[in-house]
Amino acid sequence: MPTPEERAGEAYAEAAAEAVQTSVMAFRLVMAIADAVRRQQQKRAGKEDELPDAEKAAAEASEEVKKFLPEDISTALLEGADWPQLAQQLMALKAAGVDLEAMLPRVGEITVTVRDQVAANAEKVKRAGTEEWAKALRETLPAGPVREAILSSPAWPEMARTMATLNERGVDVRAILASAYEEGVGVDQAVGKVLAAAEVPTTSRDATLSYGPLTVGLDIPKDLDLGDRERALRQLAIESENPKFVRMVREAMPGAEREADLLVSARHWPLVAARMADMESKGQPVAEHLAQLSKDPSWQEGPQSQMGRRLVQAAVDALRKPVGAPAGPGPRVSTAAARSTSPSVGPTKAAKGAAPTTPGVAAHREAGPAPKSGKTR
Repeated sequence: MPTPEERAGEAYAEAAAEAVQTSVMAFRLVMAIADAVRRQQQKRAGKEDELPDAEKAAAEASEEVKKFLPEDISTALLEGADWPQLAQQLMALKAAGVDLEAMLPRVGEITVTVRDQVAANAEKVKRAGTEEWAKALRETLPAGPVREAILSSPAWPEMARTMATLNERGVDVRAILASAYEEGVGVDQAVGKVLAAAEVPTTSRDATLSYGPLTVGLDIPKDLDLGDRERALRQLAIESENPKFVRMVREAMPGAEREADLLVSARHWPLVAARMADMESKGQPVAEHLAQLSKDPSWQEGPQSQMGRRLVQAAVDALRKPVGAPAGPGPRVSTAAARSTSPSVGPTKAAKGAAPTTPGVAAHREAGPAPKSGKTR
């Protein structure tokens, strides 16, 4: 039984072959029109010529076709059962005074356009078939490793086709997805335990230094590697959703395309995207939060060399600040204090001289000073 990858390869090959065959049909149509015009002209003049010998015409025309048409289209033409007739039409046109060296490149452009249009349409149909179910998947399953594993799997197109078939037969696909999610979580946890037992990752420098405002409330892997963008996105289970979050940032910063690019290319961007994914899974209006980046452009102030860092902080503040809150600094956390109480960072790894205000209390949970009671002197 063929694997999903083999079936996907077969589907691609079929789509490509269909595109080429359609371009051959276009070539035949153009040749039929040209031949009809030739016959009409010669008929009016009373000098209609007989078609040249098929075998000789095929040999001569094949060189012309190979010279001016793309290889895939010329090969399909020469292997077609009607090639001898097409060759006769070409050679008859040449004998009638048509410059094939001028005509065939133009016809070649027509066939290439048709081929590419058919291929693009096949790709569009393929995307449409998966996008519907990708949307259903995001609406049914929370963001995380299970959903990411499905969308980034080579077998995803096959899964989407299966969902479509089940839906056509009256099956509640969303109910299946919800049940499958529970199984997926179980598999993820079971495999994770085995891998953890085999190799317990040490806390990476990125995980240590990022603990604080960037990561409060997020599940950050201990071996986070922000130096490898693709790996970081995989570790945070947002690889397939990252393009959408990049687009959301650019839409939220109209007229500031350069600054938006600085934000999404910043080293800590994966953590910003992870927070967006977390908010989205909780039904929070991510786009409305991001819109605060344009309403409060205080991130523009400061050295240009630190713009990326300020944009990351501003994005985190915008995402954590309630929508509609007055412009100004958002909620901030003492990174050193938070780090010193992090369960993933031992006391020996905490920054020297950076103890939390209240021992044993995470910085982002510290309360302000208690109100004084009684009369003051």
